[in-house]
Amino acid sequence: MIHLVYCDDKEKVLEKILDGSKTMVIRAAAARKIPHSRVHEGERLYFMKKGTAKISATATVKSVQNYTKLSEEERQRILSDNQGKLNLSKSQQERWNKKCTCLVEFENMSQINSLDFEHQRNMDDWLILEKIEDVVVGSSKPYDYDKSRF
Repeated sequence: MIHLVYCDDKEKVLEKILDGSKTMVIRAAAARKIPHSRVHEGERLYFMKKGTAKISATATVKSVQNYTKLSEEERQRILSDNQGKLNLSKSQQERWNKKCTCLVEFENMSQINSLDFEHQRNMDDWLILEKIEDVVVGSSKPYDYDKSRF
C-alpha cells in the first residue's frame, strides 16, 4: 500500500524530515486509529505539508511499532526512547501522549517533484491508497474509506 502523511506546518515536521533530523512519525489517539496496524515495513510513504496541497517527499517504511492500552509510564518511556528519531517539541509530546500509538520509522527519504494534491472532503491526516495518483490533481478518484476501516 501507499500512505500519504500530512505533516504539521506549524511544527515544521516536513522540514525536519527533509533535513534528516526526523526519521520517524507518530500517530496516537485514545483508541486505535489509522494508521495503527495498517502500515507495514517496505511500504511507501508520501509526505505533504499541511495547507500546501503539494506532495513533496517520499520514503520507505523501515519499521513499525503499534501499541494499545498504554499506561502513562509506558507512553512516557516510548516517547523518550524514540525522541531521537521523532524529534518532537514539548507540545507535540503532549499531543501524542495517548493510549494507542503507532510509530513509523522510515528510510531512503527523498524529495520529489511536487505533486498537486486534490483535496476531498472528510479526509484524515493519514491516507491509505492503492497508488499516489489516486489523490493527484488530474488523476484522482473519490477516496475509498474501506482501506481505513478496522
